[in-house]
Amino acid sequence: MSQIVVIGNQTYKKRNVVAVWLGLPLITLGIYSYVWIYKVNDEARRFLGDDSIRPALSVLAFLPGALLIIPPFVAIYRLGTRIARMEAAAGSPNRAEPVVGLVLGFVFGLYSLYYQDHLNGLWDRYLRPGNMGTPVLPPPMPPMPLSFPQP
Repeated sequence: MSQIVVIGNQTYKKRNVVAVWLGLPLITLGIYSYVWIYKVNDEARRFLGDDSIRPALSVLAFLPGALLIIPPFVAIYRLGTRIARMEAAAGSPNRAEPVVGLVLGFVFGLYSLYYQDHLNGLWDRYLRPGNMGTPVLPPPMPPMPLSFPQP
């Protein structure tokens, strides 16, 4: 169902896209969706070397954050930007579009299928013979300020 990819001293998973989107969430009554969100954000954190990525906060955006409606969509968009950064670091010409992922979030939750497909393409680059080795990482992006304008 999944394949282990080793890059440097880190391990990542190439997952079946249909299992991520439909199979495992159905079997686990939706719980796997949150596990996947955590794992993919953790993989992005490790791959990019960006300690500002907090996988647990992404999960919290979906669980209690769904009551506020907006946080899950922000988390989906940010995951797309992280995957695009991962693809850029690996030199992939094919990049995930966060806006497409966000729109697919409204269509049967297809964002997970879209993002996992992009991740699988990224991991395929490292599974090929004569692969690139470790990724060339761009400098980390500064954290976004959490200040709100005062009236």
